Amino acid sequence: MNTITGPASSTEKPFNYDSAANREFGFWLYIMSDLVLFAVLFATFVVFGRAYAGGPGPRQLFSLPYVFAETLLLVLSSAVYGIASSGSRANRISAVMAGLGPAFLLGLGFIFMEAREFYQLIVGGNGPARSAFLSAYFTIVGTHGVHVLFGLIFMAVMMGQVLSKGLTAMVASRLKRLGMFWHFLDIVWIGIFSFVYLVQVA
Repeated sequence: MNTITGPASSTEKPFNYDSAANREFGFWLYIMSDLVLFAVLFATFVVFGRAYAGGPGPRQLFSLPYVFAETLLLVLSSAVYGIASSGSRANRISAVMAGLGPAFLLGLGFIFMEAREFYQLIVGGNGPARSAFLSAYFTIVGTHGVHVLFGLIFMAVMMGQVLSKGLTAMVASRLKRLGMFWHFLDIVWIGIFSFVYLVQVA
């Protein structure tokens, strides 16, 4: 069986193509299950998206410029991650880190803005218990936010692995899966921005 090994350590176990393919296939299955999850959340929002229970609606609660700034942060983070992907293919650690660092900081900025938005809504008496609309809103946006948070943890771990192990085949494979996950979250957020915010407010 053909194997490829990274340059970092002679004690590291060989990394075989079959194992990489299995991991990538399993990760695709995970992405598909997440796609089903978000599809259900979008469908739930369709049902409850106008059930305001006499309370405020999207036009009173959301600031499109603020949410657009959030969107820019996540889209830029996904774009910058491309530098890390290119660096991994070229076996250049400096390029990988030049992509991962800014991508992490931009994603962290997104989470901070989203947490601030949630805080202001809840302090203003517009938490998830206020109406079915707000329950659906907090669920879909919050679920995406949790995914982004886990993505940031994954990214931080990968930065540590790149610096400590180098660009071994295993590390490169993990970077590829992280990229798949990060771009997927970017696509889901564009759907949320368009459907949950833009359509509702415009």
